[in-house]
Amino acid sequence: MTMVDRRSNGIWIGFLFYGIVLLVLGVLALAAPAVASIAADIFVGWLFIISGIIGLVATLSSWRTPGGLWGVIGALLALILGVLLAFHPIAGLLSLTLLLIVFFILEGVAQIVLALSHRRLLYRSWGWMLASGIADLALAAIIIAGWPMTAAWALGLIVGVNLITSGVAMITGALAARHYI
Repeated sequence: MTMVDRRSNGIWIGFLFYGIVLLVLGVLALAAPAVASIAADIFVGWLFIISGIIGLVATLSSWRTPGGLWGVIGALLALILGVLLAFHPIAGLLSLTLLLIVFFILEGVAQIVLALSHRRLLYRSWGWMLASGIADLALAAIIIAGWPMTAAWALGLIVGVNLITSGVAMITGALAARHYI
């Protein structure tokens, strides 16, 4: 076995470790969805702050060019949104949860319309598409029914489920790849 073979042979271990970390973080997020919601809100806020600062630096020098003023306005909006999310996490959670409700409603309606309009073409899978759209509308209804208290856990729950499914996918992929990498 050459040095390259030995190095590439252990790559799957890194992916396995990454998958385990994602899985553990997902379980922690599900165990404490309110904490995960606030942490996600603050993290997103800092991403907007950084992007706003970089956007301002990049666009201030060219704000007189066509469209340059819009770049400055966009960067300022990102910066303001970031500050609100990072330093006022409860208000940020309410806002992000409202966006989540809107997303679930629009996604649910779109999937239902798509499923019904393409049921002949997608005769084997249109039912799953329809069920997914109905599930999205049900999630929106659950969040709306408990508003504003659902804002405390909805984002953390969704992040937790995402981390768990991503972790499981990474673990199973790494275990399957250990024979090929």
